[in-house]
Amino acid sequence: MDISYIINELGEEREQYFNAVAPPIIQTSNFAFKKVDDLRRLFEDEYNGYLYSRGLNPTVDILRKKLAALDGAEDCLVFNSGASAIFASVLANVKSGDHIVSVAKPYTWAQKLFNIILPRFGVSTTYIDGTQIENFERAILPNTKIIYLESPNSWSYALQDLKAVAELAKAQGIITICDNSYCTPLYQKPVCMGIDIALQSATKYIGGHSDVVAGVLSGSHEMMAKIFHSEYLTAGNGITPFNAWLLIRGLRTLPVRLQKVTENTKAVVAYLKTHPKVEAVLFPHDESFPQYHLARQQMMGACGLLSFYLKVEKIDEIERFCERLQHILMAVSWGGYESLIIPGCASVPKNAYDASKKTHRMLRLYVGQEEADYIIQDLAQALNNT
Repeated sequence: MDISYIINELGEEREQYFNAVAPPIIQTSNFAFKKVDDLRRLFEDEYNGYLYSRGLNPTVDILRKKLAALDGAEDCLVFNSGASAIFASVLANVKSGDHIVSVAKPYTWAQKLFNIILPRFGVSTTYIDGTQIENFERAILPNTKIIYLESPNSWSYALQDLKAVAELAKAQGIITICDNSYCTPLYQKPVCMGIDIALQSATKYIGGHSDVVAGVLSGSHEMMAKIFHSEYLTAGNGITPFNAWLLIRGLRTLPVRLQKVTENTKAVVAYLKTHPKVEAVLFPHDESFPQYHLARQQMMGACGLLSFYLKVEKIDEIERFCERLQHILMAVSWGGYESLIIPGCASVPKNAYDASKKTHRMLRLYVGQEEADYIIQDLAQALNNT
């Protein structure tokens, strides 16, 4: 299916809403019925129509169709955050006594789910280095029900061979979930590589304007219906119609925004690699990256998130660098129009800082849509005065 058709036309029945070019926001909580049989039908299966906007909503459905098509999936659900999408995808597929294999150091709220919430209900998790397929083979137990992936990771950019993991999991009846927030469906399609559930934070590139929080799950119709009828409806964590409309708007410009970010990032990576105060740069599509060939194989692009290590001894030097930046904002997340930076040492107590630990000297940079020279000049003045 052509990407231009998906973004601009799929799911949009304009003759049903006065031929308006932009779809309306169906800002309603409730839907009315004239026939008892119609109401009865939706009581039996709410996934077949509009009953209450906690479940399905026409504006949200336009977005669902587009996102599913972009992922190459049969179906899609949209949540009020990436964290709630993670929660639903995992909870729908485990029970007491089950086991999960997860890549090491996943997104914070996935890790909290595995470490704090699931153990209360007898679900255990084994963390592994996901860069080697043999580690998955060794970690799988008879009660393993989920393999949780994050490719690339959002700090180290560690990759997993998605096709190989999917084949291994399918042979043993294990569900695979992959967080694809780094790449978006434009640059990587886990479902097309055999992954059961593709997950992403739509807060990032899908929204693209730093004004909406949302999460996405894509997969088979059977899997999405299963999640819808259990965690999605019960927890009430669906997206609002207005936020769905913002994401539809964000999709209109997604390809051109990713192109701009990608061009900027290449220039910024090239600059950082030459600066004497930068020890190394981590970026999946740079030839120096340890898994460069795998990244090129399964990722069509690498967008704008990278990490680098400063050659410094004191935490004060890192803090001074960050605080000297005049245009790059210090904040979490990524994927919007604005460039962002976050130092790894922000999660380290000052008295625990150790310059010999590279992660303490790591900074994560999101390259936004400003002009590349504008971003580089800001980095240069901060680096040169650190």
